[in-house]
Amino acid sequence: MSRRDTRDREPGRSGAVQRGTGARESGRSGTARRGTDGSAPRRRRVRVPAWTATLTWKAALFITVMCCALAALLGALVHTGMARETVGQSREKALARLADATVAYQTGEAMPPGSGIDPPGLPAELRALAVSGERGTLVGDLAGHPVMWAAAPADGRALAAVVDYGQSARTIDNLDRAIVGSALLAIAVTVLVGAFAVTRVTRRLHQTARVARRIGAGDLDARVADPRTTDPSRPQDEVAIVAGALDTMAATLQRKLQTEQRFTADVAHELRTPLTGLSAAAELLPPGRPSELVRDRVRAMRALTEDLLEISRLDARTERVDLAVYELVPLVERVVRASRTQTAVRIADPAPGRPERSVRVRVETDLRRLERVLGNLIANAHKHGRPPVVLTVDGPVVTVRDHGPGFPEYLLTDGPQRFRTEGAGRGHGLGLTIAAGQAEAIGAELVFRNAPDGGATARVVLPEPLAPDCGAPDDDASDGGTTGGGGGSESGPREEQ
Repeated sequence: MSRRDTRDREPGRSGAVQRGTGARESGRSGTARRGTDGSAPRRRRVRVPAWTATLTWKAALFITVMCCALAALLGALVHTGMARETVGQSREKALARLADATVAYQTGEAMPPGSGIDPPGLPAELRALAVSGERGTLVGDLAGHPVMWAAAPADGRALAAVVDYGQSARTIDNLDRAIVGSALLAIAVTVLVGAFAVTRVTRRLHQTARVARRIGAGDLDARVADPRTTDPSRPQDEVAIVAGALDTMAATLQRKLQTEQRFTADVAHELRTPLTGLSAAAELLPPGRPSELVRDRVRAMRALTEDLLEISRLDARTERVDLAVYELVPLVERVVRASRTQTAVRIADPAPGRPERSVRVRVETDLRRLERVLGNLIANAHKHGRPPVVLTVDGPVVTVRDHGPGFPEYLLTDGPQRFRTEGAGRGHGLGLTIAAGQAEAIGAELVFRNAPDGGATARVVLPEPLAPDCGAPDDDASDGGTTGGGGGSESGPREEQ
């Protein structure tokens, strides 16, 4: 009798290998499908939600995938080991019963229970193996119940024994359910703990990003102040290193800017005294062309000095805004008259149903500062643009436009820059910088653009009063205010292209 056994098989695994019919799936044809116009079809790009790009989502997905892979690997190892052990135990029982049946068959005694010659239900594969002269075992079904078969040759027939395999199968099924349940629980706990840990890191990164944006917006006092950077005894991670570097950069930048601001203010203050004496001395010169040139240059230097002082105050944010409600159209007309330039004033068409929208519009602003902004814009348009220069009032929006070469690209991208030069002596002074600073001080929005058909456009959006029926100051009383445009006309040039 041969001692070679067949390979044991688990329930539900048949020996036959199913083969495909060779036909292709319905959606996979030999030729590519084309559109109705004969062109190749375009693949639509799936738009992924924005939240999937966050570090928290990526970390949670990575942790979940790794947990699932680890759980599947461990589950497969445990299942394989347990199945091999239970199948081995059942196989030993079946072979022991088959040995007893073999002895009984050889001695002519009665067969033990669960054994016999060619018993009904014996799998054909195992029967063929036994008839061929070999011994083997096989997990199969008997009346719908899992059993372990063992068979050996017996005079050209199959001597078989069978033992119950139900308890072993239930043990394996219970183990599989336990593995799946514990794996899901472990994955859920791991993902929650991992997401919590990653969220703590991303929260600190978001805080660092918010502080960086505040510094970029001009708040140089903003600091991350991560506790790990202030306490040397605590270990620093990568986020703390980045936060510390950002705080150090902000502090260094603040010191440099404050040094520059103090230098500018000190220079302007120091220049005031000699310029005052120089102006008085210039008035004593005899009339003539040389005297006029000296007086003109002294006035220009005094205007530049005042602009430097104004820039210093704006940088230091020490100026206080005196807000009141004014009618915009008379204020704009007064600024144009004070500029002594050929500037056309246009009132936009009123909104339907509100004829007083543009004519009687009121704004809440600081009179002196708004006049300074508009005066500098008008002077800049006349100095570096070409006529006609048009000032348009459309509700609380004031637009100053010329028909010259337009603003340079760097100004549209980065805003006005003090004393910016582009070679060959071309550049601009402080007029537009002062206009932008004063507009920010009164809560207005100043936007620089180039018109599609040529020319530069400066758009000032003013805040309207909260109470629409509040009265505006008397126009006659406000006429006595000095217009800021006259003083800033020399310091507000735009770079010529």
